[in-house]
Amino acid sequence: MSNLAKYLGITVKGACMGAADVIPGVSGGTIAFITGIYDQFVGSLNNIDSSAVKMLFKGKFKELWNHINGTFLVSLFAGIMISVVSLAKLMQYLLTWHPIETWAFFFGLIIASVIFIGKGVEKWRAKDYLLYLFGIALGVVICTLSPTTTPDALWFIFISGAIAICAMILPGISGSFILLILGKYKYIMGVISDLTSGINVTENIIIIAVFGIGCAVGILSFSKFLHWLLAKYKRQTILVMVGFITGSLVKVWPWANMETIAASQFPELMDLPEGVMIDTLPGYMDQIDMHYPGAAILAIIGFSLIIGIELTGKAIAKKRG
Repeated sequence: MSNLAKYLGITVKGACMGAADVIPGVSGGTIAFITGIYDQFVGSLNNIDSSAVKMLFKGKFKELWNHINGTFLVSLFAGIMISVVSLAKLMQYLLTWHPIETWAFFFGLIIASVIFIGKGVEKWRAKDYLLYLFGIALGVVICTLSPTTTPDALWFIFISGAIAICAMILPGISGSFILLILGKYKYIMGVISDLTSGINVTENIIIIAVFGIGCAVGILSFSKFLHWLLAKYKRQTILVMVGFITGSLVKVWPWANMETIAASQFPELMDLPEGVMIDTLPGYMDQIDMHYPGAAILAIIGFSLIIGIELTGKAIAKKRG
C-alpha cells in the first residue's frame, strides 16, 4: 500500500471519529479502537512531550515530526475536522426543529454506553456500588445546579475545549457529551455552522481558535493525568465515570426544555424573552405535540447503534487477541 493510500485511509478513520464525537454518547476513542488506530493515536499524543518541545526550539523540525508521528496526526485530525464541519449544520438544524427526536436518540445512545462501560467492571462489590452512586449524585447535582445557558465568554470556551478533548481519547465517553454537560454543545455546533455559511466569519474564527487552543492544552496536560488516573485507579475511575454519565441523563431528557420544543413547533416563540416560561402563555401547551412514538423509536435506534459499535469492537479485539 502506498503512503498516500495509507494516510487517506487514516483520514477516513478520522472522519469516522469526528462523526462519532459530534454525537453525544458515541466515543471517538471507541471508533479509534474499532478501526485499529487507538494505540497509535494515544501514543502519538503522548509523544507531544518535553522532548518534542526541545526539538521545536532547537529547530529540529524533521526529528520533531517523526517523534510525534506528525503525518499520522495531521491525516487523522484532517478527517475529524472534515466530519465535524460537515455535520455541524445538520446537528444545529435537528436540535432547533426536531429537539424531541434528537434528544431521544442521544438518550438511547447514552443509556447503552452506560451499560457497556459498566459491564467492563467485573464482580461488583459493595464499595463499587457506593462509588457508582457517588458518580450518579455528582452527575445529577452538576446537571441540575448548572445553568441551562453557560457563558459565551472566550475563557469558558477555552475551558470547554480543554475538558471536552480529554473525553475524545477515552473509549466509552464522548467529547460532545462533555460539551452538552457544560451547556456548550449547541453553541459550538452553531458557531461551526455559521462559519461554514460565511456568517460573522471573524468572530467565529476567533471562537473556534480559542476552542482549538483549549483542546491543545487539554491534550498536553489533562490527558496525561487521565491516563495516570486510569493506570493507577482504573476501576474506581470507571465506576465514578459510569455513575456520572447515568446521573447526567437528566440533562438529555427529551422533554426537559419545553421552551425549545414549543419554539420548534411555533416559530413565533423562537425569540421568547429570557425567563418567560411556555406554560405561562395561554393556548400553546395544549397544542404541543410530544412526539412520543417517534422519540421511542429514535431512542431504540440510538441504543441499538451503540450495541452494534460495542459488539463490533469486542469481536475485533477478540480476533486480534
